[in-house]
Amino acid sequence: MKILPEDMVFVSDWGSTFDAPIDVVWAYLQSETDHGPSHKGRRNFERKPVNEKTVMLAWEQEIDGHWVRIASHITFHPPIGFFVDTLEGPMAGSKFFNYYVPQGNKTAVVVVGDWNSKMIPPAQLEPAVMANLEKLFQEDSAGLKGFSQQK
Repeated sequence: MKILPEDMVFVSDWGSTFDAPIDVVWAYLQSETDHGPSHKGRRNFERKPVNEKTVMLAWEQEIDGHWVRIASHITFHPPIGFFVDTLEGPMAGSKFFNYYVPQGNKTAVVVVGDWNSKMIPPAQLEPAVMANLEKLFQEDSAGLKGFSQQK
């Protein structure tokens, strides 16, 4: 029995830690004015509620000098994490879960899921995903630091 299509790659990222307690991480994630702008190279950001726990996020992302539309359904399960179903963009068809582990004044971050791309060959997909996860983690870490200082 085949579980994953040949063009999907399972990726797990363990070991990252935010320098903030989990309640601050969740407040930051749900803050449209603080979280969204922390990610660079985006424009025309839209957030539309789908239901009580799910939102549709869409934006244009600069990739290799071109603006590409990206859209995802994100379902929040506080305080555990959130599930992302990527609908449009270079990673359309990807599905992953970010979950958080409280560690006192810090919060561990784990990302696991199946990634797919029509633009990136499967052999190059895992390094591309890991590089993007690191970029997002660095942006969120900086955003959280500023967010925490405001509170």
